[in-house]
Amino acid sequence: MKKRYLLAGVLAFSLAPFSIVLGENLPDDAALRKMVLDNGIKPFPKTAQELSALAEKSAPESKTNKSTPAKVELGKKLYFDPRLSRSNLISCNTCHNLGLGGVDLVPAAIGHKWQPNPEHLNSPSVYNSVFNEVQFWNGRATHLSEQAQGPMENPVEMAYAKKEIEKRINSIPAYVDEFKKAYGANTKISFELIAETIGVFERTLVTPSPFDDYMNGNNNALNKQQKEGLVLFIDKGCATCHSGINLGGSMQPFNVVKEYKFTSLGGFKGNEDGMVKTPTLRNIAQTAPYFHNGAIWKLTDAIKEMGNVQLGTDIDDTQAQSIATFLRSLTGRKPTIEYPQLPDSTDNTSIPTFD
Repeated sequence: MKKRYLLAGVLAFSLAPFSIVLGENLPDDAALRKMVLDNGIKPFPKTAQELSALAEKSAPESKTNKSTPAKVELGKKLYFDPRLSRSNLISCNTCHNLGLGGVDLVPAAIGHKWQPNPEHLNSPSVYNSVFNEVQFWNGRATHLSEQAQGPMENPVEMAYAKKEIEKRINSIPAYVDEFKKAYGANTKISFELIAETIGVFERTLVTPSPFDDYMNGNNNALNKQQKEGLVLFIDKGCATCHSGINLGGSMQPFNVVKEYKFTSLGGFKGNEDGMVKTPTLRNIAQTAPYFHNGAIWKLTDAIKEMGNVQLGTDIDDTQAQSIATFLRSLTGRKPTIEYPQLPDSTDNTSIPTFD
């Protein structure tokens, strides 16, 4: 499997459709858009309605749990509620902060009792995660509601047992009423439904960007320097892994040509085949530090390291700056999120514990 992907990477590099010297030979807009599409990169749809519909379609669980305003609002409250953790201190937003590009801006996620992730894994962005083919760095979850279950029960993250979470949420009458409003009068609030409702909210966290505006016909959405960086991004072979509508989000081999210089930090080896989820490049300029173990802080350094590790090519400082200039065009427009007022606990609501 690894050899197949390596061949694909070499092929993409050697057959790049256009070679650019910075400041020269920039293709016209029609040719550049075709180049992007021919390399497997897809833009978001043009309208908000189309994008919302695509997000809904991209969530496998939406077939049995379609989005509604009531579910989205309830999911938002659960996303921000730290009572889903044993300590009453950690919410989904703690590690996936919607005001910080959907991440926590630290190298390794910090959880219960201030424990860092044992494999020194960095928190991926929640924005646009609905478009990932898989969730988690090792790809062990296939959709958002499955992913949302993991951190709540993980002893080094939110550290709470599913039955205790169910009891806590069921002890809060306002939550019981909201679940009935969203799902029907006979709804049983289960751990799985709590996670699925968080996933419904996360479907709304999509961020169309200037890159999408350009691909949808606005020639002025990208400036000359960003277009040059886009051509160089393709010419270097970056789109081999960073493709699709999320410019990432699929499982790919790592350490293809050389070994990542911080491989030993945390000891993470990917899944059983050595594959690692490729991070989305959307909003990448906002989500430092980079790589699965958060070992590199500068975007240009990350670009150069990826050239060495994955493509077997040296990317110099000027080229890295050019690619980074393009990548900043993927910083998207965030949905307006009003921090919710959470329902009151009651005498029956379990108190936090810190063991």
